[in-house]
Amino acid sequence: MLKQCEGSHAVAEAVALSRPEVICAYPISPQTHIVEGLGEMVKAGEIKDCEYINVESEFAAMSVAIGSSAAGARTYTATASQGLLFMVEAVYNASGLGLPIVMTVANRAIGAPINIWNDHSDSMSQRDCGWIQIFAETNQEAADLHIQAFKLAEELSLPVMVCMDGFILTHAYERVDIPTQEQVDKFLPPYSPRQILDPAAPVSIGAMVGPEAFSEVRYLAHAKQMQALELIPKISKEFEEIFGRNSGGLVRPYMLEDAETVVIALGSVLGTIKDTIDEMRADGISIGVLGINSFRPFPVSAIRRALSHAKRIVVLEKSLAVGIGGIVATDVRMALDGLDKRIYTVVAGLGGRNITRSSLHRVFRMAMHDQLEALHFLDLDWNIVNKEVDRERTTRRSGPIAENILRDLGQTKSNVG
Repeated sequence: MLKQCEGSHAVAEAVALSRPEVICAYPISPQTHIVEGLGEMVKAGEIKDCEYINVESEFAAMSVAIGSSAAGARTYTATASQGLLFMVEAVYNASGLGLPIVMTVANRAIGAPINIWNDHSDSMSQRDCGWIQIFAETNQEAADLHIQAFKLAEELSLPVMVCMDGFILTHAYERVDIPTQEQVDKFLPPYSPRQILDPAAPVSIGAMVGPEAFSEVRYLAHAKQMQALELIPKISKEFEEIFGRNSGGLVRPYMLEDAETVVIALGSVLGTIKDTIDEMRADGISIGVLGINSFRPFPVSAIRRALSHAKRIVVLEKSLAVGIGGIVATDVRMALDGLDKRIYTVVAGLGGRNITRSSLHRVFRMAMHDQLEALHFLDLDWNIVNKEVDRERTTRRSGPIAENILRDLGQTKSNVG
């Protein structure tokens, strides 16, 4: 059924149709509308046989999710930003125990300084925690990926993060095709856990493992992620056969056939990039885009095949590894090891800064003429940056950077006024 609805509500409906048995909820923007919607549905009796648990923190949310999943319940939660960081110890435990929890991460910047707007810093900070990470470009894809995530998680007995851009998707109203319960039931079978805590057959989980077996346990976690590289496309194809649309998969090519320059990105920014590519194609420029849907596991072979003919790669990413630069670009370079490609990293959209088509036109053209530095910060205000660098160089007690820059920006605005 086609509905004009908020992205958060579309996700809540998709989760509800997946028949969760335990939902752990702690509010943090911008995911709050998802768990609010689910809470209303549970209270109204629209989700049958489901326990909705309000907890006192994000750490508690993941701890409850671990307990309920270990007891054999289909389990869901959601978080963002500082909330994800607060639950990190339990996040690692969930994957280490092989529990098929599904969690929405409504991507939001990490402080300090405090920032509630979108970038990918939060989920990228957990890229090595053992969870599968899949990214949505649109609200339709976000809804579809949650249904697929439950099947993926339960077939592998691994937890899955579905990452969707905070505010840009969670609070945007779009037309979304909400499936029927019959469709979802046909696609997603009842939960049959691989492991379960049962008083009739008691076992312990989370045992201490010493050097004699720790490497083997960690390798098997890696091997499961490698299995996901085969399972994700298979589940996406099964989804398309039942629901009639192509959502998910490992990567999503656009205008790649003859592209000499290819842009790589994740999430909602792909829409703006595609619009830019269309405009450049109209001018006769050979350029395309490759969207990465599965960030963990990282689809090395799929990316290598898709980019085999490209001369140069521009990796546009909404996160920054302080002290080195690009996060996604590092993985792309590994995937293309041994191939003669020029690879540029463009860090953009940090803390919710707008990524405009005009800026993308400029940076893509610079890359095409090989005039772009290896690490480029899109629309960075070098006047502000250099002023703070000079201040720290000349004044020992220079004060906190964030507050200094805000004051500088205020002076700049007042001078312009």
